Amino acid sequence: MPSSTSNFDFERPVPELPWRGLVIAVAVLTLVAAAAWELHARAVGYAPTLNDTPDLWAQQRGKVEPDSLVIVGDSRPHFDLDLDELERGLGQRPIQLALDGSCAFPILADVAADEKFHGTVICSVVPLMFFAPGGPLLETSEKALKRYHTWTWAQRTSHELGMLAEEHLACMKNDDLTLSALLTSLPIANRPNALVGPAFPPYFNSLDRERRARMVEACAKPGPLQERVKTGWLPLFTPPPPPTYVPKEAFLEGVNKAISARFQDTASAVAKIRARGGKVVFVRFPNDGELRKHEDNLTPRVGPWDQLIKVTGAPGIYFQDYAELSNFSCPEWSHLSAPDSIEFTKRLLPHLKKALAP
Repeated sequence: MPSSTSNFDFERPVPELPWRGLVIAVAVLTLVAAAAWELHARAVGYAPTLNDTPDLWAQQRGKVEPDSLVIVGDSRPHFDLDLDELERGLGQRPIQLALDGSCAFPILADVAADEKFHGTVICSVVPLMFFAPGGPLLETSEKALKRYHTWTWAQRTSHELGMLAEEHLACMKNDDLTLSALLTSLPIANRPNALVGPAFPPYFNSLDRERRARMVEACAKPGPLQERVKTGWLPLFTPPPPPTYVPKEAFLEGVNKAISARFQDTASAVAKIRARGGKVVFVRFPNDGELRKHEDNLTPRVGPWDQLIKVTGAPGIYFQDYAELSNFSCPEWSHLSAPDSIEFTKRLLPHLKKALAP
């Protein structure tokens, strides 16, 4: 008796259609749609530039040598330091490891954990970000570090191919023009009592393969883009309320313990680098307008900054201490324009040399 599951011949019929014409039509429609999307992206202000992906960061992290000059921190040294001027002034090409919207500590700790490293670290400190006990700021740094430590050859190849496209196409903006990003930008009213975080700023800088960020002209001058970026900072720099399911006193106690641990962990990281002959200098970069008032109110200088310098014993450069560093205007309150970043770096160099002198 034959089995009901025995093999049998089956041939799926292929319909008689003009396949060559269909392939050509699909290809043409795809190219037309892509061209239309590219033209739209350029029309609303986008330009070809690299995305600041964990892959691009991992690529730069992989270039760190034992005696390298490394920049770590948040978006301010990313925008405000010019690599060419630093190289001219310090005699060494810096490696840009600052990450937008991140806590600098995990990167500093990772460099310190490299027992071969005995170079120089320029570390930006925005207290609200540097001492973040958890959340998205830490996750941004940890995501980049994870990619560096687990980077596969397939990911490297994909990254190289992606850069070739990003350098020529304006529509390839991961943070703004993907479907998920566009959906989150829909004007949907917030639900009552919903804990929805503030929106991140849109694209307002260019980026090269060394991760040198430069503010675009549309943001450097008064206009809709500048206002949109500017008005987004205060919500982003306002700590979220304590979770309703944790007593306020217990929550604040946990935050204070985490911040105290961050001081000690930072001092330990600095000590490791200095013990190997390396150097660390902390820098407070310019901010402006209502954002400066907001930051100074939440984290006055006599608090986290002074304590960090005291605990670590590392030199610190606070921009407000020097007239030549404090008279810059940040167009959108948080970063310098591209021309000002060059001039600021030139003026910062004498202070860096003094701080890093034997």
